[in-house]
Amino acid sequence: MERREEQPGAAGAGAAPALDFTVESVEKALHQLYYDPNIENKNLAQKWLMQAQVSPQAWHFSWQLLQPDKVPEIQYFGASALPIKTSRYWSDIPTDQYESLKAQLFTQITRFASGSKIVLTRLCVALASLALSMMPDAWPCAVADMVRLFQAEDSPVDGQGRCLALLELLTVLPEEFQTSRLPQYRKGLVRTSLAVECGAVFPLLEQLLQQPSSPSCVRQKVLKCFSSWVQLEVPLQDCEALIQAAFAALQDSELFDSSVEAIVNAISQPDAQRCVNTLLKLIPLVLGLQEQLRQAVQNGDMETSHGICRIAVALGENHSRALLDQVEHWQSFLALVNMIMFCTGIPGHYPVNETTSSLTLTFWYTLQDDILSFEAEKQAVYQQVYRPVYFQLVDVLLHKAQFPSDEEYGFWSSDEKEQFRIYRVDISDTLMYVYEMLGAELLSNLYDKLGRLLTSSEEPYSWQHTEALLYGFQSIAETIDVNYSDVVPGLIGLIPRISISNVQLADTVMFTIGALSEWLADHPVMINSVLPLVLHALGNPEPSVSSVSTLKKICRECKYDLPPYAANIVAVSQDVLMKQIHKTSQCMWLMQALGFLLSALQVEEILKNLHSLISPYIQQLEKLAEEIPNPSNKLAIVHILGLLSNLFTTLDISHHEDDHEGPELRKLPVPQGPNPVVVVLQQVFQLIQKVLSKWLNDAQVVEAVCAIFEKSVKTLLDDFAPMVPQLCEMLGRMYSTIPQASALDLTRQLVHIFAHEPAHFPPIEALFLLVTSVTLTLFQQGPRDHPDIVDSFMQLLAQALKRKPDLFLCERLDVKAVFQCAVLALKFPEAPTVKASCGFFTELLPRCGEVESVGKVVQEDGRMLLIAVLEAIGGQASRSLMDCFADILFALNKHCFSLLSMWIKEALQPPGFPSARLSPEQKDTFSQQILRERVNKRRVKEMVKEFTLLCRGLHGTDYTADY
Repeated sequence: MERREEQPGAAGAGAAPALDFTVESVEKALHQLYYDPNIENKNLAQKWLMQAQVSPQAWHFSWQLLQPDKVPEIQYFGASALPIKTSRYWSDIPTDQYESLKAQLFTQITRFASGSKIVLTRLCVALASLALSMMPDAWPCAVADMVRLFQAEDSPVDGQGRCLALLELLTVLPEEFQTSRLPQYRKGLVRTSLAVECGAVFPLLEQLLQQPSSPSCVRQKVLKCFSSWVQLEVPLQDCEALIQAAFAALQDSELFDSSVEAIVNAISQPDAQRCVNTLLKLIPLVLGLQEQLRQAVQNGDMETSHGICRIAVALGENHSRALLDQVEHWQSFLALVNMIMFCTGIPGHYPVNETTSSLTLTFWYTLQDDILSFEAEKQAVYQQVYRPVYFQLVDVLLHKAQFPSDEEYGFWSSDEKEQFRIYRVDISDTLMYVYEMLGAELLSNLYDKLGRLLTSSEEPYSWQHTEALLYGFQSIAETIDVNYSDVVPGLIGLIPRISISNVQLADTVMFTIGALSEWLADHPVMINSVLPLVLHALGNPEPSVSSVSTLKKICRECKYDLPPYAANIVAVSQDVLMKQIHKTSQCMWLMQALGFLLSALQVEEILKNLHSLISPYIQQLEKLAEEIPNPSNKLAIVHILGLLSNLFTTLDISHHEDDHEGPELRKLPVPQGPNPVVVVLQQVFQLIQKVLSKWLNDAQVVEAVCAIFEKSVKTLLDDFAPMVPQLCEMLGRMYSTIPQASALDLTRQLVHIFAHEPAHFPPIEALFLLVTSVTLTLFQQGPRDHPDIVDSFMQLLAQALKRKPDLFLCERLDVKAVFQCAVLALKFPEAPTVKASCGFFTELLPRCGEVESVGKVVQEDGRMLLIAVLEAIGGQASRSLMDCFADILFALNKHCFSLLSMWIKEALQPPGFPSARLSPEQKDTFSQQILRERVNKRRVKEMVKEFTLLCRGLHGTDYTADY
């Protein structure tokens, strides 16, 4: 077809000259793409071909590539170029060429009706996108015309070929509509037009599906076509005949999958709930599948049972409210609910023997929500009907949650075990939700079953049954307040009677005890019933995670009731730590548990226990400090330091006053002498320094040392005060020797907590000045290799300004150098570093008036900061950081208005800055908008986002729709 002049840049930046896009060159590139063994050549060919597809020449070569003498790969490329042109470049086509283009596409589709199916599909997509662009004005009866043209008797193609081609075209048309880039107003017009045109499609589909002579391939295509059209939200009553035909087709194994898809899509339309009469007619059709479902389950036919379950769930889940409203039909809906219950309890273990039951879980949430949303009278009626159903559901879910036999489970793959674990979590969530409907009676029900199981002498019980019942308890107790339940004391009494024979049961017993830790805090007399079980389990490496996390929960929740058991807990913990039974992370949890436990003891007792607990590690650390550094002793050092820092994280002897109204817990002073943690830290301080002296160049060891003090500072707050001078001195020496980010983070903590106290200001000021001086030297040497140090340094500066701006008053602080380094940090590629630098400036700029040195440097170098910000907005920084740069602009405007109004006009003056895509008017508009907005920070952020899109050439594109 004839084409207009080539649009500018159609061939893409850096493409070969337009004349290169000939049939011959395209065929050569395709040969290279498919057959050249060199991957670089393949990539070059692919890139070139993508440019060819969008070039104006594609209109010429596409038709020639479809010639009958071409191989399918070449024909496919030609056919694939056409939908790109008809969808993305529709505006290039002159209106007087619409009809010839349409005719050409019809001709090619007819020719390929008996040819390559993948080529046929691409041609159908091209015609579909052309139809969507022309509807409704330029082609008012597009679908009816398609049907008429393909039914014409004078075609050279046989009837079945034409029929399949027409069905392919009708199938892709709604799919193309769903993904089309039509403007919103056009989309509405085309949707309305298609809804009218389904009157030309559905009778044809019904006829083809119901006539006995239709071959299976045609009927399958009909079902796929119907499935595609119903997603256009066609009224359900208009689909009734086709849905019934699809239900009949479920008996044909070849059509089963397509029928399921069509029925589920039809039922799942949001508007379908308006067609209540049609929904009521569907219930008997779904119930009629029960025999087929049972047969499938009996024969192990997972695909059929899965498909039927999808249909039942689609009807129940999408329309339970509408169907519950039809009170006179309550029995038929109850029958559907029971059918879904059968699907939930389908025999076999998920995911090995069945994959169907998981589909049903959301239905039970929906049904419960709908029942509980009714007014009181109607809700009471439905509660009476459905409470027994939900009790049955609990039994079914707990049965499905049971582990298989040990032998069978041993054959499962790790992937199957993980899927089963996730499935059990989903069951746990469902049980927790069901509690809202069944209440305390659910716990009584579980308790009675467990009691009968554990006390029955008639038959031996399986551990799987016991584990599942306990799992039910755990699911509810983890999230629901069971403090007032009258069955928990009985459960606590039953737990010691359980014969723990394997790790799964041991884990669930532990997690159940952990879930009841808050209850134990309110009923401390029961602690002794379960604590021995937990301590015994600690000695077994298999239930490591569950036993350690449960002890931690008990120590946290019940610490004030644990002093009588403290010696035993410490002794057992010490024993398992020394024997190295647990992995590193569990050892850390165990130390946290001991920290909680010791917090409730008298200071003398704490010190005594700390001495026995950590002495072996101190001795080990002393030995390691003497050794020459190597990888194995490094691991041991980091492990010991980790144990100490985790212990000090939770060891907090200052009692907290309950103040639920306030945002934070207030600490009450401790009457006893020095804090035990401080006593221990002072005792090991020299040793830690000795370790550091040998490992200063190892970031991991330095980090582990800093973590001990950082966690202690966070926990102890003011109690840490005696350690401040010596810690400041040590940090200074460490950082001067080899700068590390962790040292800066610890300095930031000290500034945050102690800088405002006059007694501690001198050592903190000295440390602050030292680390600043060292870091500035690092900037002179080239900071690009240390983004983590720069990030931490910026955070430290921001914290100093926020907490104690006096730190910037010192004459020895080179504020100008700090400012310039921060501007440099804005240009780092690492987002966290840039964010931290922006945070520094948003703290610095408001201090222009109160800190003379800050005001002076902003006046002298503020323009440099503005240029760096504009460069970032212009495209040098990630779009995700624009809010941070907007904060700087807002702060400049609020605190340095007269300077900003002068700088911004000067900065935006040069052509091409900050982007060559901007006009002088756009730059002027932006500067005026910014200068006008001194109150609303959110508006400034919106302006910056808009401006950065203009700078990047992305404004108004699909790419930025969600930005």
